[in-house]
Amino acid sequence: MLKLINSFPLIMLLSLTCTIIIELLFALLIGIRDKKDLINVLLVNIITNPIVTSLSFTIDIYYRNYYLISIIILELLAWLTESLIYRKYLNYKKINPFIISLILNATSYFIGIIINNIIW
Repeated sequence: MLKLINSFPLIMLLSLTCTIIIELLFALLIGIRDKKDLINVLLVNIITNPIVTSLSFTIDIYYRNYYLISIIILELLAWLTESLIYRKYLNYKKINPFIISLILNATSYFIGIIINNIIW
């Protein structure tokens, strides 16, 4: 467990970096081109990703039996938070902000699982 805890800063950095890259790429793929909108996607992830990552990491270590349900709850809360921010601040109106957030979060989550399985 100590080795896992010692790797926490690296996990946080990798998680945030991968999430930002994936979500910005998919934002571009769905048509978001405005510089301010892309910065919004970046900033939203700088806020939500560390919270979700650190809470899920902690729950995984101390409350492993509740990990799956906690991930579902944390991801739903991140999706809702990001959706509300996108609804208020994104200029891009071609796709509903709740759908944008769902697309971006789902892709980064599932690609993150694949990357996790490769790295760890």
